[in-house]
Amino acid sequence: MSSRREFEIAFVGLKAGVHEFNYRITDKFFEAYQQQDFRNCDVGIKLSLDKKNSFMLLKFEVGGRVELTCDRCGNMRPMELWDEFNVLVKLVEDPEIMNQQEEDPDVYYISKGESHLHVSDWIYEFVNLSIPMQRMCSEQEMGGPYCNKEVLEMLKKLENEKDQASNPLWKGLEKFKNLDK
Repeated sequence: MSSRREFEIAFVGLKAGVHEFNYRITDKFFEAYQQQDFRNCDVGIKLSLDKKNSFMLLKFEVGGRVELTCDRCGNMRPMELWDEFNVLVKLVEDPEIMNQQEEDPDVYYISKGESHLHVSDWIYEFVNLSIPMQRMCSEQEMGGPYCNKEVLEMLKKLENEKDQASNPLWKGLEKFKNLDK
């Protein structure tokens, strides 16, 4: 059985109502896509498919962890992921035109003659969307076991040097710096 077939749902044979599918996503899943900026992916996807007569409601729940590079110190650190996404799939006569015209990214059209729903691209997208834009530990976690302490010291040193360097543009404003204290 092809690994991509694992992500096809034969919805024609399903009765109306809610059906649940579970997927375990690892680094192997992403080999078919471009190189990712994370590794050691261990993510679970819970997909609830609510089948109706002319449409399906899909709810993807993403949970797990990946390792990615910290924006602050450059070390690899684990990141917990959790998010959920909804997609409305409508069965129509001319899905290509409808998909081009649709402005809502959460609505997708397939042909009434289709028998399988391919969810791998959605899983790829939703795992990537679950990763935060800023990828660094919180202030409380800084200096912890995943941090590169040398880089943090260098950043602190550079910040101190920046504070000490005087810019004539701001010279007159220094007297207002600590007024509220």
